[in-house]
Amino acid sequence: MNSFEPSAADMAQVIKEFLPAYRQRYKLSAEQASVCQSILQCQTEALGGEPVQCSDCGYEQVLYHSCGNRHCPRCKQRASQQWEEKQLDALLPVRYYHLVFTLPHEFNGWCQLHPKAMYGLLFRAVWQTLSRFSQSHKRLNGQLGSTCVLHTWGQNLQQHVHMHCLIPGLALKSGQDSIESTNSDYLYPVNALKKVYRGKLVSLLRQAWQKGLLFRITHPNEVNDILSQVMAKSWSVYIRPCIEKPQTVVKYLSRYTYRIAISNSRIVAVKQGMVYFRWKDYANNHQQKIMALKGVEFLRRFLMHVLPNGFMRIRHYGFLANCVRKAKLAMIRTLMKVQAISIAVMNNRPSDSIKTVLCQCPVCHKGVMQPGYAMATVKKRRR
Repeated sequence: MNSFEPSAADMAQVIKEFLPAYRQRYKLSAEQASVCQSILQCQTEALGGEPVQCSDCGYEQVLYHSCGNRHCPRCKQRASQQWEEKQLDALLPVRYYHLVFTLPHEFNGWCQLHPKAMYGLLFRAVWQTLSRFSQSHKRLNGQLGSTCVLHTWGQNLQQHVHMHCLIPGLALKSGQDSIESTNSDYLYPVNALKKVYRGKLVSLLRQAWQKGLLFRITHPNEVNDILSQVMAKSWSVYIRPCIEKPQTVVKYLSRYTYRIAISNSRIVAVKQGMVYFRWKDYANNHQQKIMALKGVEFLRRFLMHVLPNGFMRIRHYGFLANCVRKAKLAMIRTLMKVQAISIAVMNNRPSDSIKTVLCQCPVCHKGVMQPGYAMATVKKRRR
């Protein structure tokens, strides 16, 4: 099916329609149940709201609060914009490098059994790999800075665990009294990165098994068998060409940080027990296609990517680590003899705060919707 009439289909509709059938076939974890409830309540009376009024014709309506859940498609864009603004002061006038480390699919089952442990080990392996190159390679020898973002999905919503890393082309030398930068098109040799990354993660997984951290794996030979299989194959590390413009860096940061498994804009239709959604087929020249899945299967794939409560999928390392970022960035800029980059990317963007929303009136199309104090106060429920 290649064409559809405009539809208001979204993730909330999918959950409302197919969650009862999903519960009959699959066990719903506490985290998954919380996500479903948040998405269903997002921007509805359940969370309360505030009145707004047209400045021209006086038309009144209520803007309901968002749920704020990190898996909610409605809340994703707002969180992304807010995160962009916080990261602007961390930009440096250097080239940036985008690396993607993929977890072999042989580990998908382990990720379902032990998501927190497996994803945590992936973060450790990636940073240990980058740190080793920064200590031994002729290029960028010193302390790197990196922003690492975990993704667990592919375009078709199947499990595809990988990590995006955005790295400034600069290293803080030992002693922290000098820096080294690079103008190379690529950061480090990709084949060497693959081998070190493979060795680091396999070693960490073996240690985790021996310490009992992967206790849900019950087959006695499974760990050795799978680790032997993956050691015999080449792993995937993708290095994109460098990024030079600060504005582009900001967009990359935003694009890969708060992206979720699927956005509402990709859901085309929900009808006759099926969910139709857009996806990009990378194996076929990146063609845009429409996939149809049974509603329960679509929901299963979506919920597969719900992260454990409290797990941080965005982490900063090296001189970009949260505990040292401010001091080390100031030191680096002093050594570079530059000031903080000022980028007016957000200057003309209206605030997303309900009390300062400025949107056109849907009735007269002349005035703007502003806080409307004439209306009765809308009851707010605790989230």
